[in-house]
Amino acid sequence: MSGIVYTFGSPMNEPPQLRIMIRILVFLLLFRIPLLLFSDPVEDQIKKAGEAADYPDAEWITVFDSTRVDVLESGLSHVTMHRLYKVLNYKGARNLSVVKIDYDPQSAYVEIQKVVVYKKDGSRKEIGPEAVMDYPAPARAIYWGAREKMVGIGRLDPGDAVEVFLFRKGFTYALLQQEDDERYIPPMKGHFYDIVEFWSSQPVKLKCYQVIIPKEKHLQYEFYNGEVQSSVWLRNDRMIYTFTGKEILPIKTEPGMVALSDVAPKLLLSTSPDWNAKSLWFYGVNEDYGSFVPTPEIRARVDEILAGAVSETDSISLLTHWVADEIRYSGISMGEGEGFTLHTGAMTFTDRCGVCKDKAGMLITMLRAAGFESYPAMTMAGSRIDYIPADQFNHCVTVVKRSDGTYELLDPTWVPFIRELWSSAEQQQNYLMGVPESADLAITPLSPPENHYIRIRGTARLDSDGTYTGSLTLTAEGQSDAAVRGMFTRAFRSTWKTSLEAELQKVAPKAVVLSCDYGDPYDYLSGPVTVRISYQIPGYALVTRKEIIFSPLISSGLFKRIMPHLYTSTAPDKREFPFRDRCSRLLELNETIEVPAGFLPDQPVFKKDTYEGAASFHGTVEHNGSSITVTEKAVYTKRIYEPEDWHAYREAVKAQNEFAERLVVLKYR
Repeated sequence: MSGIVYTFGSPMNEPPQLRIMIRILVFLLLFRIPLLLFSDPVEDQIKKAGEAADYPDAEWITVFDSTRVDVLESGLSHVTMHRLYKVLNYKGARNLSVVKIDYDPQSAYVEIQKVVVYKKDGSRKEIGPEAVMDYPAPARAIYWGAREKMVGIGRLDPGDAVEVFLFRKGFTYALLQQEDDERYIPPMKGHFYDIVEFWSSQPVKLKCYQVIIPKEKHLQYEFYNGEVQSSVWLRNDRMIYTFTGKEILPIKTEPGMVALSDVAPKLLLSTSPDWNAKSLWFYGVNEDYGSFVPTPEIRARVDEILAGAVSETDSISLLTHWVADEIRYSGISMGEGEGFTLHTGAMTFTDRCGVCKDKAGMLITMLRAAGFESYPAMTMAGSRIDYIPADQFNHCVTVVKRSDGTYELLDPTWVPFIRELWSSAEQQQNYLMGVPESADLAITPLSPPENHYIRIRGTARLDSDGTYTGSLTLTAEGQSDAAVRGMFTRAFRSTWKTSLEAELQKVAPKAVVLSCDYGDPYDYLSGPVTVRISYQIPGYALVTRKEIIFSPLISSGLFKRIMPHLYTSTAPDKREFPFRDRCSRLLELNETIEVPAGFLPDQPVFKKDTYEGAASFHGTVEHNGSSITVTEKAVYTKRIYEPEDWHAYREAVKAQNEFAERLVVLKYR
């Protein structure tokens, strides 16, 4: 064929037979010829795919997974999918006994066209579209009318196989409602983009993804975290891009690692020229829709909220927290305005509920009513956004322009009853602003650990009968403040004191709270949270004739629930992938314990220091006359860590846990 360019994304070290097979596969997809017509019969492919012994950890194997995407001038895509699965064990048989596909009828049309079951004994059963059921998808917190199509296959056994033919047209987001096929056109009309996962929880023998697109549309693409074979064909007025992967095995995950999409093989494609174009489009689509026009009622509420504001920061903070606290997170189907177009502030103000984009839009509307310049921004909570401008977004936030011309990020979804305006649990996270001058993809900066401190300071007296009596003060800021405050704001008032007592009883079951003071947990704007507790623990120490053995209370894992790093498994010596914590964090613990006269520690001074780097720990136990002082300081500098940070992080966590388990032995002199 003339006019064909064939390129490869990986070295040409495969056997010639394999290269020929892949060329045949591309040819068959290109000319819409059924894949299996000129290759081995399905039954032979099933036999050759492998057995349970070949894949001892797998439930099934995907013999092939082929997807063909026809892109029209409008950007509307017709997607044909053809898959063949082989059952390896009874768990796989159970999980493959139903074929299911999710969709939103506002933006997508799907069909389960046919399912063919190949039994190990050679028999064959075909299930047609008449057996397909269409029903509302299970939902929680967001009720946008999503649906599922499903067909039951029935009993399967190891060695059986399931062949599935699927069709989809449209887009995966719910958009403004239009008539007929208009509703299925992507939000940036005329543009196409896709995110294709080349990873799987079960082995895949062969995966092929093909896009056929008008040659006038410039398609950018990049393959991340691996290699595939790729080809580019020119046929008449269409460009055909084909990507083929083989022998795809499940990735061995690690506890606490970043999202799989950050490290697993994936393909990103987009005809959008760059992120600046997407930024400008996002700005325009919401301005044209009139999403942020204040009503007289909204202006009146803004004036009421800002009555005591004395500065620009005051005004931004008061409005952000009003929206965060007063607009409940709950998404109901509101017709027009799902997806990238934000519902109007007037609608959200009336309903007092919505999802992230509704809360962001409400805040933009109120900020504009107060005279600020404010716009929406998109981000991806939980994973990275790569630079090919496909739509890698799952969250909407707000930006406001300060008087110095800089933009500040605000997130009313993630800061209810939290002192921050932008949650630092979202640091090191990509975002894109929809602003009139356009913007490029950006990333939120690191938040210093001292912005998220936890400080516990206490004094105690240890009596010769083992009774431990003392008081402590817990203060916290930033995300640590949110963790402490959440013990109250996420629970009934009647349980607040008993919850504090329960925290002590986790490390000392006999602990009794004598008094406590936690102020007003809902008054988070006045200052960092402060909790004061007086307590007594009968029989806390082990007492013998000549020894008293105990663990200093404050370093023994007290309030571990607000220190998520302590739940990290330190078993692995090294990590292959980046890993994450809740937030950067500074921990400072200090306790002075008065000990009985005549008793001295068997080790006057004990110190533990760890590697200085992405994380560190410093701790001491010292005897000073009639008392013992315990001091700890731990610093965790990031939310997302690289594999090379693991040693420092691991050693700091291990050291703090060792301190929690360390016993002080007092001997009578």
